[in-house]
Amino acid sequence: MSDNKFSLVELIQIFGQYCNNIIINIKHLQEHYQRTGVKRIRGVRNENGELLQPWLTTEYIDNAEYVDMGEFQFSRNAATINMLVKRRVKLAKFEDQTPTIEVAGLLVNDLNTFNNYTIVSDGKINVKSLQVKISNKKAFDLLKQKGILDAEEFDFRSEYTIQLDNLPLVAANSRYSSIDGLFNELAEIKVLTSIICAHLKKESDVFIEAQLDEFKKHYLSKNTYINFPTTNEYTDISEALANGTIESKLSYKIDIGSQDILNLSKLPSANKFLNRMYRLYDEETGEIIIKPSFEMTFNQNVAVRHRLLSSRTKITKVDELMKPIFDDFLGLEQNGIVGGILQKVGADSLAQLLQDKQTGKQIDKEEMVAALTVANKKLEQYAENIYQDKISPLVFYIGSTGLLPDQMEVKAMTADEAAAKYPNLQFSKDEQEGTFFAVGDSIISIYAKTEYYSKLISVGSSVHSMLN
Repeated sequence: MSDNKFSLVELIQIFGQYCNNIIINIKHLQEHYQRTGVKRIRGVRNENGELLQPWLTTEYIDNAEYVDMGEFQFSRNAATINMLVKRRVKLAKFEDQTPTIEVAGLLVNDLNTFNNYTIVSDGKINVKSLQVKISNKKAFDLLKQKGILDAEEFDFRSEYTIQLDNLPLVAANSRYSSIDGLFNELAEIKVLTSIICAHLKKESDVFIEAQLDEFKKHYLSKNTYINFPTTNEYTDISEALANGTIESKLSYKIDIGSQDILNLSKLPSANKFLNRMYRLYDEETGEIIIKPSFEMTFNQNVAVRHRLLSSRTKITKVDELMKPIFDDFLGLEQNGIVGGILQKVGADSLAQLLQDKQTGKQIDKEEMVAALTVANKKLEQYAENIYQDKISPLVFYIGSTGLLPDQMEVKAMTADEAAAKYPNLQFSKDEQEGTFFAVGDSIISIYAKTEYYSKLISVGSSVHSMLN
């Protein structure tokens, strides 16, 4: 790999800078696209395996040849880059195509759908080229200077082919910032986000319960995203593998962890941890709630205490990480950890409400739901910035080159060696076959997972839709 060869990652940075000045030939992309996952189709199957279609469907408002360049996203734990392309659609009845104009007092006749196209999959180019038009001369000149375009003169009418498969994925001299401390920061954010999401599962800061019921009936989430039920195209995976409808591949995952917790997947959901470590009970009757969930804590009569653990319960490093956050949020211990996280991400309103609640002040439910919703967005954005700035580029480099960056030259360990040195680590079946690197106070894991994909060439899968 040449030191001065322009890389795909650098090209995508230019695409991001000039995304409003570049349009893509979507028909060309669809015609040459190979799925990297299993195709899913709308509907649910009954007991006989018959497909039952949703009563609504979507139609493209435009049948455009060109669409705006999508947003590029790096995977958090694989050498994969996706491009989300936005298209305008409308809801209509499946049977007679009658348009659905309004749901729960909201106009839904102009929606956006996002189609997900995998540009790089596990370190391999999946889209060989893009056909584009460029409306900004500065963007044209920059791409020409980098050797991406061979046209002499800028012409906004012309379609240019941008080859992706002749570029190195990353620059040979790439350097990456330290990841020390990032896992613990992300783990704390994930725990708090999980608690907040558990509270908000059936709550909205905008719509009432009857409106949410109408949304559900029309396949809309509380955030007005289209949420059609989907199922696999096949009914029997063995048969689908045998006849070539789907094929399997090894996908290499790169995870960041600590010397105590291998990766974030080891953290259980908020409600699962609540059930493991706490008891919810009725303050008036003392009756224990059998299946506790955070939604129940909105009820003024519900109180919480620590669960009496048996001598056989083993307290893990995951428990030690999560319990202080739960204790502080639930008001069982005032250690300041939740307030510190919330203030760091700018979610001061929730921090204040929780502080008020701990002093015995009655908190209005609507005010709490609004504060939780704002905090959730800020926490997720803060975590996303860490991934996109510091973790995903490193993950992509490792996954596409098979190497750690030069400044991270450390000895590789097997799972047995890592377990002997760091006895608190827990390994899944796939992770037991992996390779591990101790980098500062972090552990980088590289392991393979078997994944399946639909063999036939077809258009990108719609991942979500939302109102304008």
